[in-house]
Amino acid sequence: MAIKKNISSVTPWGLIALILLIPSVALNIYQFFRQNTPAALGVSVVGVIDGDTLVLEGKSRIRLRHADAPELEFCGGREAKKELESLVSGKRVRIDEQVADKYGRGMALVYVGDVLVNEKMLQSGWARYHSDISSKEDELKGVSRTAKEGRLGIYGKCQSTDIPDKKGCVIKGNFDSNSDAKTYYTPDCAQYRFTVIEKDVGESWFCSEKEALEAGFVKAKTCK
Repeated sequence: MAIKKNISSVTPWGLIALILLIPSVALNIYQFFRQNTPAALGVSVVGVIDGDTLVLEGKSRIRLRHADAPELEFCGGREAKKELESLVSGKRVRIDEQVADKYGRGMALVYVGDVLVNEKMLQSGWARYHSDISSKEDELKGVSRTAKEGRLGIYGKCQSTDIPDKKGCVIKGNFDSNSDAKTYYTPDCAQYRFTVIEKDVGESWFCSEKEALEAGFVKAKTCK
């Protein structure tokens, strides 16, 4: 009887307030559990392979979408790895929009809290933009363009049209981005002055044509 008396004593306004309160409480409970699920809490980073690949707990590897860092043996490779380590080492990361690349390797947008690691790597200039389709595609492309224009990271240290590694070593060894062709250019070649040597992908300056030929490069047909 006491229960009936208490219910009957609730005013219409009180009843309305109670009805409005219930969804709010339910939403708060939902948000709490959603934010504390394994996916939201993230996974621990146990290692960094290079500037675009990290190792997660359980030894699984994940690559950064839209980011392509130099191999460790190329110019900028060590710096890129160090930059990624500063962002993720000892931290938990959230994996978003994960897909497989053409080799079946996982790649994703990786967050530390609200910080998008992919963006930070492109912003530093130690990784170049890699074409992909994601919710961050346009944003990341713009960030990478700014780094390139500012000659940050690999764009300042590893790429040049006119700064050879050694004085007099002016022959340019260039990779064709559309094929596996390796071509070298001497100063009398038509495209010479426009050819950028990108040491971050393994391109080289050579001191002689013999040296270029021994490295597997073929002289450009546009040369005199």
